[in-house]
This record gives sequence, C-alpha cells and structure tokens, in this order.
Amino acid sequence: MRLAAALVSVLALAAPLVVQGAGAPMTTAPMKANGSGIEVQYRVDGAPQAGRPVSVLLSFAGVADPAGATVRLATDGGLSLAGSETQRSLAAGQATTWTVDVVPPATGIGYLHVFTTQSGTTSVTSVPVGVEKPASAMPGGDTLKQGAGGEKILPMKVK
Repeated sequence: MRLAAALVSVLALAAPLVVQGAGAPMTTAPMKANGSGIEVQYRVDGAPQAGRPVSVLLSFAGVADPAGATVRLATDGGLSLAGSETQRSLAAGQATTWTVDVVPPATGIGYLHVFTTQSGTTSVTSVPVGVEKPASAMPGGDTLKQGAGGEKILPMKVK
C-alpha cells in the first residue's frame, strides 16, 4: 500500500498538468508519501471577480480503501462557498469530480481548502482563488512628451 502511494506521488510530481476535455488544464496538487493517497486536481474556471461566484472544478482519484474516502471543504482569506454542501463521500476505485462555486470578496487571494481523508489519514490541498487589482490610473507608455532638449517626459498628476 505504501509502495503504491509512493508511486502515485512520484507520478503526480512527474506530470503536474493534465488536460481534461476541451477545457483549460487541471493543476495536480503535490502528494506526500504519508498523506491520504488521493490525487487531487483542480481548475478555477474563468476570471474571478469580487462579489461574483466563480467555479472551481475538483477531481479526485486514487481511492483504494474499500470503505471509500471523504472530502471536506473550507475557505479563508475572505473567500466564501456559494453553496451549502461542504462534504462528500468518494467511492473506492472511481474517479470523482465536484464543481464548487466560491465568491471572492475583494482583490487579493483567498483559498479553498480541500481536505481528503482515507483510512484515517487526512491531506489538504489549498486552491488559490485570486482577484486581480483593477488597472492603474497611470497613463500608458504612449503618453510620453518630448522636452525642448529632446528628453522624454512622462506627465503625472500631483496630489
């Protein structure tokens, strides 16, 4: 069992990206040899915007315990779950996907924490969901003016 988990861990590190369907590539979370043994992949679909839900696609594989496994979600950094479901069961031998909607409150990075538990061992994957700052009010590079001596001048507002 430990050899299989170690092999899965090495393979996960060797192939960090997997493309599913016609969508963007999924990110494969690193696995520790002493972790739950469940491979977690994720993808944030779309560009996150403050106050608007964005979908995070989660994929789970490698459940070997005949009793199955569980996955639990939590957030921090101001990120919130749009739905009420925070836990699911994972069946042995089956790959499972789960699309979760999260809402970032403002600019910056929040995290969706994905806890996987199998055979009494828990691992966590933190999925970053970031909202970029709005474009600066600084003038673009094409607004340079030329001074009397030929030097380039960038006009700026002074407060």
